Amino acid sequence: MLALCAVAFVIGLVAGARHTPAGQAHAERFAAAWERGDYAAMYSELTADDRGRLPRARFTAIYEEALRTATAAKVDTAKPRKDGSAYRVAVRIPTRAFGTVAGEVVLPATSDGIDWSRALVFPGLAVGERLRRVTRMPERATLLARDRTVLAKGDDRASTSLLAPQVVGQLGPIPPERREELAALGVPADAEVGVSGLERIFDERLLGTPGGELVAGARVLKRTSPRKAPAVRTTISLPVEQAAVTALGARLGGVVALKPRTGEVLAFAGIAFSGLQPPGSTFKMITTTGALEARITNPQKTYPVQTKAVLEGVDLENANGESCGGSLIVSFAKSCNSVFAPLGVQLGAKRLVAAAERYGFNHPPDIAGAAESTIPSAGEIGDDLAVGSSAIGQGRVQATALQMATVAAAIGLRGRRPHLTLDYDAARGHAADTEQATNARVARTMERLMLAVVRGGTGVRAAIPGVLVAGKTGTAELRTTTKCEPDPENPESCPPEDQANDPTDTDAWFAAYAPAGKGRPHVAVGVLLVASGAGGDTAAPAARSVLVAGLKATS
Repeated sequence: MLALCAVAFVIGLVAGARHTPAGQAHAERFAAAWERGDYAAMYSELTADDRGRLPRARFTAIYEEALRTATAAKVDTAKPRKDGSAYRVAVRIPTRAFGTVAGEVVLPATSDGIDWSRALVFPGLAVGERLRRVTRMPERATLLARDRTVLAKGDDRASTSLLAPQVVGQLGPIPPERREELAALGVPADAEVGVSGLERIFDERLLGTPGGELVAGARVLKRTSPRKAPAVRTTISLPVEQAAVTALGARLGGVVALKPRTGEVLAFAGIAFSGLQPPGSTFKMITTTGALEARITNPQKTYPVQTKAVLEGVDLENANGESCGGSLIVSFAKSCNSVFAPLGVQLGAKRLVAAAERYGFNHPPDIAGAAESTIPSAGEIGDDLAVGSSAIGQGRVQATALQMATVAAAIGLRGRRPHLTLDYDAARGHAADTEQATNARVARTMERLMLAVVRGGTGVRAAIPGVLVAGKTGTAELRTTTKCEPDPENPESCPPEDQANDPTDTDAWFAAYAPAGKGRPHVAVGVLLVASGAGGDTAAPAARSVLVAGLKATS
């Protein structure tokens, strides 16, 4: 009996030794939840009285605001150690603007929970104090072309280049949609940031690291100096850029040149990244890709020569009502709506959208701030008329010059869509990461069709002697381009202006790459000229000059 009592006594001692006081358990759980960023769990450790006077949403907002003020994203906590009736927790908070802030937070913890005050929000705070910051920005970093020519330097953004200002971009007040993001980086609300062009694309890197004081009440917790960021070297080639700017001229539109193998953006001008417009017949590159993959067409297949296709009782005419058809090669070279609208219907919305998405539609672009090119989902496109219209780049299809240049680049790379960059140091001349847009067999057939466009089709004005140029024109309707047909009995029933082609009725497009033939194109180009007529008449010659400059720069 005595032995049994002794054993029971020992077990009781062990159990007692392992018992964690309730206050310590609250403190440990609070500290662990803080490190995880689990504010709901932290809140559950407060006393009932504190939870009664402080709503959980407000509690969470106080801690999140402290992290934003400190330009921090996380908190590291140690295991609490007892100090009298409270528990001390060592806290380390890495911040962007103030380095690592380290200190202790004292948790008054009892069996009822944590007796909370604002002093528990950040290490170094005393009761009644609030955290705030005073920040200063460094001089903005230098922006360079690929040959290290200075594009913008210092806070006045001085330049040694005559590059168009819209390419370098501008500084301006923080846009509303970026306030929260930049505040978390420590950027003062009155700072100027990049709002367009390269200044916007590389804004976070050009800003550098803010400095200043992190203040608790009237006391400075941490003081740092602003740090200027290293120069940013872009992929922009000045000769190609000048060609792009000249090709666009004073017209509204966008021009972009890419180096397909590395994914480098060599040049851009105008609204190349932001201008969303119906891509017109350049989208036939995608429709034909899908049809070749599905084996519902091939280069030898022939189509009726006619002026229009009729879908859902609606006429879809060829450009200027021309008769068009023949083999797939001829139909593609002449850009016959009467062939490709029905071909899109035969392909179907599901396969059409899938092909577009493999080429990059409905995905965020690689370039920061660029607009996303879109096509409605298969279930949202609509009837056969809507599918056929989408197949020829009309309907609700929207694209940028950047997107259509990427489509051309992917075909040139035997079906591999390159990820794009403007960062020279990130590219370093290495092959870009790619995703499969189509298979090599289909890509080679597409190249054959695109060569025919430039050799004798709608894109002959993009031809370069001695160079294989593969391209596709596009003429996207903004308004109806059907001519008014006068009543034979009333010749004056159509005004003269309704009987002539108005170039402002259509956007002009051209997408191309060169040299074709070996799966290693040096340059790909996308051109959009808003309300500027037919793609073959205006966009193709504009693209030609950029292709020539790109070939010289990359040879």
